[in-house]
Amino acid sequence: MRYLRLRGHDAIYVCATDEHGTPITIKAEQEKSSPKKIADRYHALILQDLSGMGCSFDIFSRTTTSIHRKTTQEFFSKLLEHGYVYESQYEQLFCERCGRFLPDRYVEGTCPYCGAEGARGDACDACGRYLKPMELRDPHCAICKSKPVVKASRHWFFKLSAFQEKIGRWLSSNQGLSENVKKYALQWVDEGLRDWCITRDLPWGVPVPIADTENKVLYVWFDAPIGYISSTKIWASESGDPEKWRRFWQDKDGKIVHFIGKDIIYHHSIFWPAMVMGVGGYNLPSAIVAGEYLTLEGRKMSKSRGWVVEVSDYLKDFEPDSLRYYLVASSPLTKDADFSWDEFASRHNNELADILGNFVHRTLVFSYRNFQGAVPEPGEMDSYDQGVLDKISETQREEARSIESFNFHRGLRAVMDLASAGNKYFNDKSPWTTVKDDPQTAKTTIYVVNQIVKALSILLEPFLPFTAEKIWSTLGLEGSVHDQSWDGIVSRIPPGQQLKPPIPLFEKIEPDKIEAKKHGLPSSGAEDKKVGISIEEFAKLDLRVGKIIQVRPVASSSELLYLTIDLGDGLLRNSVSGLLPHYTLNALEGKNVVVLVNIKPTKILGLISEVMVLAVADGKKLSLLVPDSPVNPGSLIK
Repeated sequence: MRYLRLRGHDAIYVCATDEHGTPITIKAEQEKSSPKKIADRYHALILQDLSGMGCSFDIFSRTTTSIHRKTTQEFFSKLLEHGYVYESQYEQLFCERCGRFLPDRYVEGTCPYCGAEGARGDACDACGRYLKPMELRDPHCAICKSKPVVKASRHWFFKLSAFQEKIGRWLSSNQGLSENVKKYALQWVDEGLRDWCITRDLPWGVPVPIADTENKVLYVWFDAPIGYISSTKIWASESGDPEKWRRFWQDKDGKIVHFIGKDIIYHHSIFWPAMVMGVGGYNLPSAIVAGEYLTLEGRKMSKSRGWVVEVSDYLKDFEPDSLRYYLVASSPLTKDADFSWDEFASRHNNELADILGNFVHRTLVFSYRNFQGAVPEPGEMDSYDQGVLDKISETQREEARSIESFNFHRGLRAVMDLASAGNKYFNDKSPWTTVKDDPQTAKTTIYVVNQIVKALSILLEPFLPFTAEKIWSTLGLEGSVHDQSWDGIVSRIPPGQQLKPPIPLFEKIEPDKIEAKKHGLPSSGAEDKKVGISIEEFAKLDLRVGKIIQVRPVASSSELLYLTIDLGDGLLRNSVSGLLPHYTLNALEGKNVVVLVNIKPTKILGLISEVMVLAVADGKKLSLLVPDSPVNPGSLIK
């Protein structure tokens, strides 16, 4: 988006929080809160994280607005009118204990494809297959754990099967789809598209716009993508031109580009285009770009196990541009990537600090110290001087080609190559020598490197906006780098331009800081390797029975709980544990559990965890270790 703004395109950057999914209602039940309060909390947290990372949305909206509700209901009504939505009886799982039908994530069980336990009623995390609740083996209610029964319920279906050929042709001919998107989507088409149930028995969501449908809402993946349109409508209204949204979504020249994750390719490349085809009058996606999966230190991220890097936690210790650089440079969109703290520090130190930061700082320091803090007047340029200046326009063209083909890592690499070329030129020209022996040559050298620094500030703006602004400001140039034009990359800083006192762009990340981050993650334990310990070592473990006396949710996590545990004789200890997906707050209070006491306290999401609650993991199912008879808190485990 930043690149498009530099190019002067009429473009907007739209995003929103999807607030009608069953995870919201489950979370609300577990916390004895309301879905709206949960949605409010996470909307604010997500916006804070994304803004902190420099995401420059034109609007960051939500799917709980009145405009979104109206737009979604209009989509449903149009599809119904065009014959693409029909009513049918649908067999569903019903929890007799909770007294309700169980939509997708309210059901857990065994995956029918890979046999993994803990699969949800909408998907299996183990094999990635999309599921329906009725497909699960040994299903149980995610809230009360009881076995549900099968009952028929009235629902509405989207006739996705009617778009089999249209979607297949569109996918095959759309050159804007990245290869991973096209390949994945065409596999689904080849298997045959099936009609989708697009309503749910829930009180939370966009109501079905049909009479006598109380507590029936539209399915979240019918509702969510419409949020792109409703968000644009809100943006247009707030900008003073309520009809302006049509330029993007309905005018023939409008282009829609989706940037998504691999796990929602199906919804954006099949379900959403079919909805748009069925309604008519809206632009189909011009391009869909999907990032692959990101692991952490070689393992799948998991909030419940604390194996995750929270943006809010990262920003307490590091600059946003360091993470932006690392993710773009090391994560091409064509393959999965792994986040490693050691590699993160290495790239920051060896590339951002030693190449980019070093070149910019040495240029500005030399200018400031030797030419009264200004860009000097150049003399006659030789072929080397001119060749380095020509590399600016070469880099500009390469970055444009790379960004427009969604090869972002290649575009960033081209910019870093320009910084490397500037460093080499600086060394080869040795201005610290010529400033004494041949001052005019030194002036020419420093004039050239200042032009590279200025070009770098705009070239970096799409990738590293905070760094780009620092460079622009230190050059003493007017305005903000974010308001510049793409053509301004090749324009020259005039001789005499007064610079500001330079400061280093990047501080090196010290090893102990990285070690602290690594130690803040839980031990990989038996998931990574088997480690044998002696009886003597095992005897050193202080295992006791503890009674959970207080349970509180962790505000910035959807899976962690903060437990206060009585270890006897008034000894209270706290533990941050990933139990929320498996236990309700009420089910934990008063429960006796086995606790490992003699561990080093650690901070997780700002909370001190002093002891570890022990549990058994079987696939996706987690069960606490509990004594099989009443015992006093503090009793030793022998």
